[in-house]
Amino acid sequence: MKPNIIIVLVVLVLVGGLIWWARPAGSPVLPNESDPPGYEEESISSLPTSVISLDKQSHDFGTISMAKGKVSTAFTLTNVSSSSVQTSKLYTSCMCTTANFIQDGKGTEEFGMPGHGFLKPMERTITPGETVQIIITFDPAGVGKITRAVRLETDKGILEVSFSTNVIP
Repeated sequence: MKPNIIIVLVVLVLVGGLIWWARPAGSPVLPNESDPPGYEEESISSLPTSVISLDKQSHDFGTISMAKGKVSTAFTLTNVSSSSVQTSKLYTSCMCTTANFIQDGKGTEEFGMPGHGFLKPMERTITPGETVQIIITFDPAGVGKITRAVRLETDKGILEVSFSTNVIP
């Protein structure tokens, strides 16, 4: 009986270690409405506006119906600096949200939340003066007020955009 308990404990420790080891390096915790008062987020090195210009920082979908399904919005980014910006990661704060990077009229595969599968690299170059888009799609899976974020990591800092909505049945 005791050898079985020892084997189970060893397996649990190994699985926990693998999960910890496989997490994305430096993956931050994204904002969540349910965080307790006074909860502080990990410091984010934001991308200076002298590098990337955004058409909007956030989007409000207003009130949407869960029964009607997915909603999408586009964020337009322009490299206003004199040097190229190298992207490395694109990810969302929730499994209900995906992001697609559009460059030269071509989209990437959808990117989602880190920690739910392998966080794929998103290595692109945004040249000076170039305009790209991030298309965000939200698939409501619950009701109430929702705020979600999408982050683009680059060699110049992290760009974060967000959206909010009120989901009704």
